[in-house]
Amino acid sequence: MFLIDDILLAPLKGVLFLAEKINEVIEKETSDEGTIKERLMALQLKFEMDEIDEEEYDKREDELLKLLATIREQKGKGR
Repeated sequence: MFLIDDILLAPLKGVLFLAEKINEVIEKETSDEGTIKERLMALQLKFEMDEIDEEEYDKREDELLKLLATIREQKGKGR
């Protein structure tokens, strides 16, 4: 009986495993200062290479700086 349950639930367990891993990656991407700094540098490069205009650059930069401030604030509270 347990073998049949394991076989039938295997696809669901696989989907749950993938969802957990995706969530871990998203949390790391949005809570790591280094990643945010890399994104800021990439944004700066795009702006300097005229791939995006100043308005788009300012908008994205503000979003990333707010995210960075939030991360630093959370780390400060955690200490």
